[in-house]
Amino acid sequence: MIVINKYDGKRVGVLGMGRSGIAAAAALQAGGAVPVCWDDNEAGQAAARDAGFDVEDLTRERVWEGLSALIVSPGIPHLYPAPHKAIERAYDAGVAVDNDIGLFFSEMALWEPGHDDEGDGTPRIVCVTGSNGKSTTSALIHHILRENGRAAQLGGNIGVGVLSLEYPDSDNVIVLELSSYQTELARSLSPDIAVFLNLSPDHLDRHGGEGGYFAAKLRLFEAGAPERVVVGVDEAQGRYLANRVMEATEKRVQISQKPVPGDGWSVSMKKAFLVERQNGKQTTSLDLREAPALRGAHNGQNACAAYAACRLLGLGPKQIEAGLRSFPGLAHRLERIAEVNGVTYVNDSKATNADAAEKALLSYGNIRWIAGGVAKEGGIVPLVPLLARVRKTYLIGASSADFAAMLGDAPHSLCDTLDNALALAAAEAEAGDVVLLSPACASFDQFSNFEERGEAFREAVLGLEGES
Repeated sequence: MIVINKYDGKRVGVLGMGRSGIAAAAALQAGGAVPVCWDDNEAGQAAARDAGFDVEDLTRERVWEGLSALIVSPGIPHLYPAPHKAIERAYDAGVAVDNDIGLFFSEMALWEPGHDDEGDGTPRIVCVTGSNGKSTTSALIHHILRENGRAAQLGGNIGVGVLSLEYPDSDNVIVLELSSYQTELARSLSPDIAVFLNLSPDHLDRHGGEGGYFAAKLRLFEAGAPERVVVGVDEAQGRYLANRVMEATEKRVQISQKPVPGDGWSVSMKKAFLVERQNGKQTTSLDLREAPALRGAHNGQNACAAYAACRLLGLGPKQIEAGLRSFPGLAHRLERIAEVNGVTYVNDSKATNADAAEKALLSYGNIRWIAGGVAKEGGIVPLVPLLARVRKTYLIGASSADFAAMLGDAPHSLCDTLDNALALAAAEAEAGDVVLLSPACASFDQFSNFEERGEAFREAVLGLEGES
């Protein structure tokens, strides 16, 4: 556990009693603070009481006397579309609002300035952000490090919450996946290596538009001021960021799904090959066809980012290549579950927006596509040009009627539930088809999160396998 010492002897509000909230309360208490916890849901309140914490309604004014800070879980809005009532109370009381990421970095700065107990400037904390590919890239960096005998921890928006990690020693690297929800509110950010993958419209209501969304991502680079950066330059925002950090960083690596112009350090894709260039010359070429879990153009970008980060961490090309080849992939992200009667079943439940689902649709042919849930802005309109790859679409959840209208005359069925969709797709599929769960939607209409949705799909597919 990372112990938060800065609030020793003080009362600190903790809003939201999910994974990060419980961990934040425990870290504060371990450092001598008195956490005052609240969750709008009774289950969250019960979880806090079961953990031995005080529970008080932080939306009530009387609670705020003597509180020194408010620590907010990432899913709770602090500005758009409207601040949570407890956060408004904090603003009115002049109390600092922070999150577990901010607490983590403030403690790291106090624990060991520079995050390096040997004082040699070796990077210890790698942070990965972007719209799509964060989880795969973070897990891939972690995997490559561990495959090469380096001690590494994985946390943040993947794995465990940051305050549940252990303090890194001189040989330990912490890899953090950070969402815009986490970077936008953290009062302290100081990664040694920061990675920006890409940007596509997402969470726009939470950030007040695309500009606010990009600004939340930028904080990792501007507030954090890392000296080593990896920047995806396939969108205008990435090129802007690469230009901004050009002179402010010690080392900058640009990544792309196509060759990067100029003589700077870059890692890019050339057909199926990952190519590293320095000083205008190609230095490395790796065949990603030897990395089965990194199928698809989007995974090419993820591999480039992980390769670049690991180079900045001191690994050589051959060391990284071995890790790329042995990477098993992530659950719920183009996860091949089974092949039943010649039909392949793929779980891509983590595709919660159209941009992520596009990557999946581009990775296969003869697709029987299960889509739907709580739609993001624009729905599946951007995916209509890819329907030639789809034999039929099976629609589920709250978006079903709207998505059906977007599909027009393309073959589709309204299935309501995931179980119904899978049963119909399996009945209609032929050998060589791919039944692909890639919803392009959030899961909250029928499931608690995308993991629960993916697990339900996995269990149902394995049931089909047992019947064959």
